[in-house]
Amino acid sequence: MNEDPVVASDVVKDWWIYRGAGSAAEKQARLAEHLPPWRSFKGKPDLKYTPPGTSGDAWEETHRRGAGYVPDEEERDAVNTALYLRRPLLVTGKPGVGKSTLAHSIATDLELGSVLHWPITSRSSLRDGLYQYDAIGRLHDANLRHLDAAAAHTEDRPSAADAAPRPDASGLPAVPASADRPADGTIAPYLRLGPLGTALVAQERPRVLLVDEIDKSDIDLPGDLLTVFEEGAFEIPELSRIAARHPKVKIGTQDAPEPQVEIERGRVQCLAFPVVVLTSNGERDFPPPFLRRCIQLNLKPPGQEKLNQIVRQRLALEEGADDAPYRDLVEAFLERRVEGDLATDQLLNAVQLRLSGAWTDDGDRTKFLNTVLQRLTGPLA
Repeated sequence: MNEDPVVASDVVKDWWIYRGAGSAAEKQARLAEHLPPWRSFKGKPDLKYTPPGTSGDAWEETHRRGAGYVPDEEERDAVNTALYLRRPLLVTGKPGVGKSTLAHSIATDLELGSVLHWPITSRSSLRDGLYQYDAIGRLHDANLRHLDAAAAHTEDRPSAADAAPRPDASGLPAVPASADRPADGTIAPYLRLGPLGTALVAQERPRVLLVDEIDKSDIDLPGDLLTVFEEGAFEIPELSRIAARHPKVKIGTQDAPEPQVEIERGRVQCLAFPVVVLTSNGERDFPPPFLRRCIQLNLKPPGQEKLNQIVRQRLALEEGADDAPYRDLVEAFLERRVEGDLATDQLLNAVQLRLSGAWTDDGDRTKFLNTVLQRLTGPLA
């Protein structure tokens, strides 16, 4: 049976910001106060842009996932170290131990708005996280508009060469301005910041960015992220090429596709460095330069005390309530985990079923455990 680290909720260190003393506003103020000189960034906020706050469906989802998280002392130490140093937090551990939920817990505790989520696959590239440019959609719309214009002027149709859309500075045919193409730049409707790009938009309050399962990425992605993490900035070449004619262009963000944040001369520069949480299932090693720039945290499978706290928090059970209705499920979970990995949410499923009155027949206990506590790895998986 696993020994728990310190998980007592009354342990609060005076230097902690995350899960420290004070209101969310006070914690944000302390975070802004303790800024390393070498991690100071000079982005200028767009005063007309208001990032998402603590309302709406996205925030409700972040709060739902983060409010029930039970961090131990080691986790809180690591998170606060990353906050003070403005460094990414690299969280490793087996599937189901709560790596992704930790990001939601940070956003909830500091009230930093909804979490920006970037799920990584083997095909993910740095640009996917920074921004998306729908070049095909733009070309398609350009052709349709010029065909419509030609059809509307059949009596005075120009030559084929004159009718063809002329390329602009971005290399694709220029699209006439219209109601859905603002005059501040015809390229704007086809650009949208990705989760990393949105996190780097200049603002006083940092956003929380979850880069999920980075160990699944192409071998080059961790290295590609280094420059962005160091400079807190990146360039959108499609906007840089038209900067002479359109120095300021509004584009969409990960939160909403509508043009809403102004980008000047194609460059995005943060002011408050985002809270970056990278998760890894330990399927690969990372290069030393990448690890050097991260604060590392290894989440261990929770022991009995922490599991009891998680059950009470996530299922909204009263503090100090009798655990007799589900004590045997916690013990069974720990016993079965010895022979193969189990995820904590499998235990929550089992307790929820028990409290709902399902699988009540004593003769079905073995079948019940095999159904909801199926091992994820090992010879019995």
